[in-house]
Order: sequence, then C-alpha cells, then structure tokens
Amino acid sequence: MTVHSDTLTPQLKIRLWFWGDGSFAQVPLGCAYGWDSLQGTTMKKRWIIIIGLAAALGMAAPALAADMAVKAPPLPPAPPIPIYSWSGFYIGVNGGWADSHNCWDFVTVAGVAVPGGCGDRSGGVAGGQIGYRWQANQFVFGLEAQGDWADISNSRISLINPAFTTRVRTDGLGLFTGQIGWTGWNPAALLYVKGGAAVTSTSLDIFTAGIDVATASATRWGGTVGVGFEYGFASNWSVGVEYDHLFMGNANNSFSVVNPVVAGAVNRISQDIDMVTLRVNYHFNAWGVPPVTARY
Repeated sequence: MTVHSDTLTPQLKIRLWFWGDGSFAQVPLGCAYGWDSLQGTTMKKRWIIIIGLAAALGMAAPALAADMAVKAPPLPPAPPIPIYSWSGFYIGVNGGWADSHNCWDFVTVAGVAVPGGCGDRSGGVAGGQIGYRWQANQFVFGLEAQGDWADISNSRISLINPAFTTRVRTDGLGLFTGQIGWTGWNPAALLYVKGGAAVTSTSLDIFTAGIDVATASATRWGGTVGVGFEYGFASNWSVGVEYDHLFMGNANNSFSVVNPVVAGAVNRISQDIDMVTLRVNYHFNAWGVPPVTARY
C-alpha cells in the first residue's frame, strides 16, 4: 500500500494503493462520511486503510505545525530612567548681598549701658561651601560648612559725643549648619531649611577728625537659620538661591587704648545679618544613583 496526500486543505484526502490487486481507494480525512466511502472493500483492506490513515496523519502533523504562527519572544525590559539623587558630597561657590544691623553701646565700669547709636549697612559677600547630603525617598538630610569674604561696614556719629564717629565692619563670616529638604514634586528640585552656628569677624573703630583713635576686633559666635531652593540643571551640577539670618547677639569688646568717648568703658555691639546668595554646586554623585528607600 502506498499513501498519497493530494492536498492539505480543510478536507484532507488520502489516496491508498493496494499492491495486491493494484486497486485504489481515496479517503477524505476529518469527515464523518469517510468510513462510508469504503463500502465494498474487504475487511482486510479496511484495516489496511485505517493503518494508512494513521501514517498519513503522522506525516501531515509536522506540516500543519510548520504553518502555525510562531509567537514572538517578549521584548527585553526598558532600561531604568536615571534618577537625580542628592546623596553624596558636593562643593560649590556662592555670592550675593548682605545687610547688617548694628547697635553700639558703651558699658561703664559701674555696669551702666550708655547707647551709642544703631545703623544698617549693606555689602557684598562671596565664598564657597562644602557638604554632604543623604537622601531617603523624598527627604534629604545634610551637613554643610560655608565661608564667605564680606565687605559690610557702617559708620555713625556717636550719640554721646558728636565729635567722634564709630564704625563696625564685618569682613568675614562662616556658617556650620544642618539641612532638611524635600524633593516630592520634582526629583531634581530641592527645597530645604537649615540651621546651626554662625561666626563673624568684626572690627570696631572710633574716629575723630578722620583719624582712627581706638580699635578693637573680635570673632563672634551666634546662630543662624535659613531656607533655600536648589535645582539640578545638568549631570552633577546644580544652581540655587538661599536666604540666611544670622543672630549674633551682644558682645563686649575692649579697645586697644583708653576709650576716648567714655573713659574706662567697654563697647557692647549687637549684630544681626540678613544674607541672600546665589549658589552653584558640583555633586560627586548625582545622576543614575537611586535614593535610599526607607523601610518601616
């Protein structure tokens, strides 16, 4: 018996040839009337036809499988989008403007404060900062040290003796602060508050007829609070603006000579400074480093 497949159509037909008598039988596959079409054949031929059908189906199955559509493999996952992280060390420069409010009093040997006058004066500041930040989800914590050169001085005529002029000059300041920030509305935008210690380098002078007749200098410590906004505009770079208020309190200072305004008195200076600076920072770890995820 030889098996011939005429076609692979919805109605597959198999032609069977019997060697013994040279006769043919054509049988449609998958049809209910296939067996009825074998009427008139002997039982032996019927069994041969059944075996032939099974063999034909075995040969047709690979061809049918080959015609089936092959499902495309899934696409690889997209690479993660870099996230701006505020974690890590940074260093930068700053510059801006500051306003100093000073009041000068003389304290006599009896402990009585004699007002000498108050005044305000603005001037420029420029310097740098270095710090470290650690980010947890949308919150950023940091420590920073900042130092600035300053040119802030004010002069006033003494209320005690108009023949004298007093001057207070601040030529340097520093901030040592902690920060707490938030990036909830934009990963590359940081809004923060800060607070800590402040230090200023201050000199005090008394003039008469344009001549400096008494000098005192002091390094003063106080406190500071501030608020700032910083934006990561490029890989590893950010720009920001910051406002700081320095509470320097009162400090007594002795002159290098006898006080020419009030003999034997020491001067007491109170000082507050408001400062606004523009800042540019370089971050050693910015793009591509995911922030630490806090677990509760």
